[in-house]
Amino acid sequence: MVGNGDLERGTATKSRNQSYPQSYYASGGTFDVGYSDSQWTSWLVPMIVVANVAMFVVIMFVNNCPKHHDGFQGECVAKFLGRLSFQPLRENPLFGPSSSTLEKLGALEWDKVVHQNQAWRLITCIWLHAGVIHLLANMLSLVFIGIRLEQQFGFVRVGLIYMLSGIGGSILSALFIQRSISVGASGALFGLLGAMLSELLTNWTIYSNKAAALFTLVIIIAINLAVGILPHVDNFAHIGGFLSGFLLGFLLLIRPQFGWLERQHLPADTRLKSKYTVHQYVFWVVAAILLIVGFTVGLVMLFKGENANKHCSWCHYLSCVPTSRWSCNN
Repeated sequence: MVGNGDLERGTATKSRNQSYPQSYYASGGTFDVGYSDSQWTSWLVPMIVVANVAMFVVIMFVNNCPKHHDGFQGECVAKFLGRLSFQPLRENPLFGPSSSTLEKLGALEWDKVVHQNQAWRLITCIWLHAGVIHLLANMLSLVFIGIRLEQQFGFVRVGLIYMLSGIGGSILSALFIQRSISVGASGALFGLLGAMLSELLTNWTIYSNKAAALFTLVIIIAINLAVGILPHVDNFAHIGGFLSGFLLGFLLLIRPQFGWLERQHLPADTRLKSKYTVHQYVFWVVAAILLIVGFTVGLVMLFKGENANKHCSWCHYLSCVPTSRWSCNN
């Protein structure tokens, strides 16, 4: 969130000239792999969207700008909404609540997580948003990315990737950003993008036109990570979520190798003997080890009160690059 040194977790954006490869998982589309495009009915992603919108209404109800605002930075915006009106734009240009309200309702804050035993903030911050603009951007991205994944892999796997990636993003954020609060679902969203990438890599043999899909996906991810170097955007949450989702994709989105589903129709001497390829097993084992080690080391460092910037003097540039137009002091 802009103002008071608070951070919003930016979103996986989609520009006018850029689109997510929706045919990526579509049977008969760019990749014809013989899987039904409607294998699962997507209900979890819409419910997550509803929950986030409902939570934002609660945030604004608690915020109650007309009652709590001191008028120092201007008047409440959209006063006709009553207690749901927004903080002055000079304080929060995203049309949202005050930083104190977000902090009270569960924003990620290093001091409270480490010194006040409020580890639950690693989860609650995923469900908070800094403003209407922040909320809309994240929810639109979730719909574009999440529904397709849920249709292909089901709510359990997509739900696990979403939540664990969000937590992974929160852990990395808390390790590097210790003087500001942070909110937003984009760590979880970047986890879904990371899972899409690893799903393509681990199931490489069953896709056609895979090089084009890989190039498109990498460009989308790179653009969204580049947005994170702007001030007041928590790119560490993006990176942590992406890495978590990338590893989880190898574990949860693995598919049988090409020809396995049709083996019963093939002569006995030509049937595949293994459901998965060697490289899929290797990816699975390596990803499992890295995920366990990463979460363990991250949590141990966090609750020991470590400041990761002391171990990586240049890493702060991953979240904010100072220019003549802005400073990254906070």
